[in-house]
Amino acid sequence: MLPPLPRLSDYEVSPLNGFLPDEIPLDILPDRYYQPWETIVRSFQSLILAKRLRRIVDALPVLETDLLLTEAEWRRAYSILGFIAHGYIWGGDRPADIVPPSISIPFLKTCRHLELPPVDTYAGVCLWNWRPLFDGEPMDSLDNLATHMTFTGSLDESWFYLVSVAIEARAGPIIPMMIEAIAAARRNDSNTVVQCLRSFAERLDELGTLLERMYESCDPHVFYHRIRPFLAGSKNMADAGLPNGVIFDDGTGEQPYVQFSGGSNAQSSIIQFFDVVLGIEHRPTGEKRTDAPASEAGAVTSPPHGFIQDMRKYMPGPHRRFLEHMETVSNLREYVTSNRNNRALTTAYDACLAMLRSLRDKHIQLVSRYIIIKSCESRSHSRSLSPKQATTQRVNIANTLGRTGSKKLRGTGGTALIPFLKQARDETGEPAIDTWARRLLNNGPGEVGAPFGTEDGVARLGKISEGFDGEVEVVGLAGTWSVDDSDGGICHW
Repeated sequence: MLPPLPRLSDYEVSPLNGFLPDEIPLDILPDRYYQPWETIVRSFQSLILAKRLRRIVDALPVLETDLLLTEAEWRRAYSILGFIAHGYIWGGDRPADIVPPSISIPFLKTCRHLELPPVDTYAGVCLWNWRPLFDGEPMDSLDNLATHMTFTGSLDESWFYLVSVAIEARAGPIIPMMIEAIAAARRNDSNTVVQCLRSFAERLDELGTLLERMYESCDPHVFYHRIRPFLAGSKNMADAGLPNGVIFDDGTGEQPYVQFSGGSNAQSSIIQFFDVVLGIEHRPTGEKRTDAPASEAGAVTSPPHGFIQDMRKYMPGPHRRFLEHMETVSNLREYVTSNRNNRALTTAYDACLAMLRSLRDKHIQLVSRYIIIKSCESRSHSRSLSPKQATTQRVNIANTLGRTGSKKLRGTGGTALIPFLKQARDETGEPAIDTWARRLLNNGPGEVGAPFGTEDGVARLGKISEGFDGEVEVVGLAGTWSVDDSDGGICHW
């Protein structure tokens, strides 16, 4: 007997907004008991700038969570406490490795309620941290969105979060549509499956356009040096000043050091939903596909990518369980493979793979511009400092963020991402059905006019190119120089 299809209401998934809540996230906790928290976040940037945040937090009373009555209130509390915790840790000349009880005790309670770790996750900074500018206007438009909280008070930081919010909102209707496609495949209704896949491909193209709008109002320098450090977690952060991670002091004196990945778009459930529903297999980074016939038959032959699975721990519990349920009912890849003679069906499926691969190409371009180039500029600047300047300079968290070796610059999620991102992109095209689509998606887009089969497998962006061997090359005024393949780490997909 086939497992039942998921009911969205069971998993706090909206048929319209997807993984965003149906109701607008609260901009203030209604009970005045929580006024001390709200007062801090109202003056958050000023307190960080004046280096007063830690003193204010140290003097806060420990507030109970008993007066949080609705899910919206729990989410608001989680977002507030996550922002304050990260501001406390990263908002000084040196990072703090102990978060005081005034924040730790209520933060840990909200985390248990929402089934999240004590870190400022994607849910806290994006899913539950937005509002529409005007009621009645669409919320999947960047022109009608604003944030509740930021670390820096900058337009760049708000824009960085809101691009993700708009993508989540635009992708929301895909979820019930693709569940309907799965139901149609069960009853062998190929026409409905084709229509759903075509609409899916069109919507994926729109998401790529939204992602490219990041460049409009988020400056790479501001992101790399001002925003990104506050999003860092406590995992792989020894060189940034947290060799053991952090302690969330609950007043017992028995709390151990813990290490968690920072806020990251890899913690978004929507991209994982796309992979699950299309039957895309992701293997551990560096592992090649060896069982081509089995894969062609629609089977997932390797264990899932550890990092992808790990990121599910940073999703709200209901969303995590929704993805697990979807894995038990996903049948589209198998259905299309068994009906490969239906040209309309295979073309629609391959179009979805092409659009999702294109989205991942655009994300690699984003990482290159916002992380690789900026990290190389920072290295060059660091080498130009005199020994005295180097010893007296404040710890630059942006430069040391997660560096565990001489070359590996890690992301806010705590992992070297460029190899992961490239492989995830390449794996997206592997299930392609049509022979021509298989060749195209396995080789990727190339230079205009390049002979077929000689493309280097990556979309172009300005003065960045990616060689066939995976080396990223940056062409500048001083000539051509290379960046180690492990560099990367934007809040990533």
